[in-house]
Amino acid sequence: MIYIRIGEKECEYNSNFQLILHTKLANPHFPPELQAQTTLINFTVTPVGLEEQLLGQVVFYERPELEASKMQLTKQQNDFKIELKRCEDDLLSRLSGAQGNFLGDISLVEQLENTKSMAACIQCKVLEAIENETKINEARELYRPAAERASLLFFIINDLSKINPIYQFSLKAFYSMFKKAMEHAKQDEDVSATVHTLTEAITYSVFLYTSQGLFERDKLTFLSHIVFQILLKQGLIDLQEFYFLLHFPMEAGKFSSVSFLSPQAWEAIKAISRMDCFSGLDRDIESLPKPWRKIVESSYPENERLPQDWKNKSSFQKLIILRALRPDRMTYALQKFVAESMGSKYINTPRLDFEKLYEDCGPSTPVFFILSPGVDPLRDVEKQGLKLGFSTDKGTLHNVSLGQGQERVAEKVLQNASQQGHWVILQNVHLVAHWLPSLDALLETAAENCHPSYRVFLTGEPAPRPEQHVIPRGMLESAIKITNEPPTGMSASLHAALSNFSQETLDVCSREREFNSLFFSLCFFHSCVTERRKFGPQGWNHNYPFSKGDLIISTNVLFNYLEANTKSMQVPWEDLCYLFGEIMYGGHITDEWRQKTLHDLSAAIHASKNS
Repeated sequence: MIYIRIGEKECEYNSNFQLILHTKLANPHFPPELQAQTTLINFTVTPVGLEEQLLGQVVFYERPELEASKMQLTKQQNDFKIELKRCEDDLLSRLSGAQGNFLGDISLVEQLENTKSMAACIQCKVLEAIENETKINEARELYRPAAERASLLFFIINDLSKINPIYQFSLKAFYSMFKKAMEHAKQDEDVSATVHTLTEAITYSVFLYTSQGLFERDKLTFLSHIVFQILLKQGLIDLQEFYFLLHFPMEAGKFSSVSFLSPQAWEAIKAISRMDCFSGLDRDIESLPKPWRKIVESSYPENERLPQDWKNKSSFQKLIILRALRPDRMTYALQKFVAESMGSKYINTPRLDFEKLYEDCGPSTPVFFILSPGVDPLRDVEKQGLKLGFSTDKGTLHNVSLGQGQERVAEKVLQNASQQGHWVILQNVHLVAHWLPSLDALLETAAENCHPSYRVFLTGEPAPRPEQHVIPRGMLESAIKITNEPPTGMSASLHAALSNFSQETLDVCSREREFNSLFFSLCFFHSCVTERRKFGPQGWNHNYPFSKGDLIISTNVLFNYLEANTKSMQVPWEDLCYLFGEIMYGGHITDEWRQKTLHDLSAAIHASKNS
């Protein structure tokens, strides 16, 4: 009997014992003494390896007979090698066991001849297979651009965790996006047109899926990175120029040769002029300052045309010049550059409907709402649940707010719901950091052999700093992440407010003209109130939790009041202004002067036709 010591305890040891460990960490660090005692196997996907896998999937979807021939050919070649190796081993075994003159052994000589002829036959078949493989590979190569683009996109979204650790995406989720994009791509008789359409469909699908889980401040960074990497891959932008745009190496300027440029901007122009493709830029600005002054002083310099021969520079090179002249307009310049390179649909993305997002989730794919102030995403869940027959009244929708010892309750609810096919909402998962590893394991086990209608919805706030991040990587990778930030700008905020309602809302009231006018002014009022929060103390003295729930309830109040006054055909202006300004929205405000501001704003927007 053999014993080994583990810590302070002796345990029996079996010689057949093996220990296999695995980790989901992308780049784990182990101490040298551990690495010396173990065999490390790296299964991390590489760009080239992923590209080959995705190419196989594309060809299998577009030309299944071609991929089947490829697989059959590969198997056939392996069978040839195995058969040849078996014959060689058998022959060597007979030769090593032969005694005396082996030429007298007739069976051995016959086997030698058979092996020789078999080897020649196999060699001919191998050459034939190589020729067929070459033809198949030539046909498969036509679809490589789509696989190459998809591989590039995966490694771009895989690096998003460097911006915020909550941006975690798995290869499994990416495969799902990839297949969905192939299914929705339009087919064409021309292979090159099909590949182009497929490539664009994959790019846009990945962009939409990923951007729905990104904060507004990071979306342009993500989109710009996609465009730059695609153009670099295609050789349409110079690598040196790209590094220059990112790092912009220059020394602190002390003076400027032209009056309309700051010393820092002039030093940036001098740094650009040292590059071959921008040689002479500083001299041209000095010799012909008037058109350059117009660009610098323009409200929209990204739309201005560069003077002289500089107008012939590429869009990317114009970005470099604009960063030197007007760095404050780089956000708008990047948006324009993306629209020119990829299309305006990447900039003007529509708000995704939760009903469509729900189609992508499943028992093993929860939905994770990344919370923002003033936004309540659970209304969409409850609304979708009512359509599909899930509600708290029926006992098929369970809502658990985590914290204060609710972990055991959540565990029991998850286990029961997975068997009965119910929906579970777990709110504020960031408050139970110590329990999250257990929740991660529970979500994985509960999804095994569960009811097909079982769904889980999670909500949590992002950590203020990366080192305070507590949500497990596995939970984030398996979930569909959705951010619900308030839109930026009055136009976007007004569109977002209107998108909460359908055409049925506008048609249901008998007093259609009055309702539609007041409904629009109510949405405009809601947009003004929420947009003021972005101006700090100049907007509101506190970050009041105005939400679309206030807008929805106010719309219901508007409908009820108009219907109640149908006979008199009067509009209760004073009542509505009081309800909206003092109760629905004013109920959030605690400061007297801010309350007066809100009341005046409501009165101005909902002014009667006689005022």
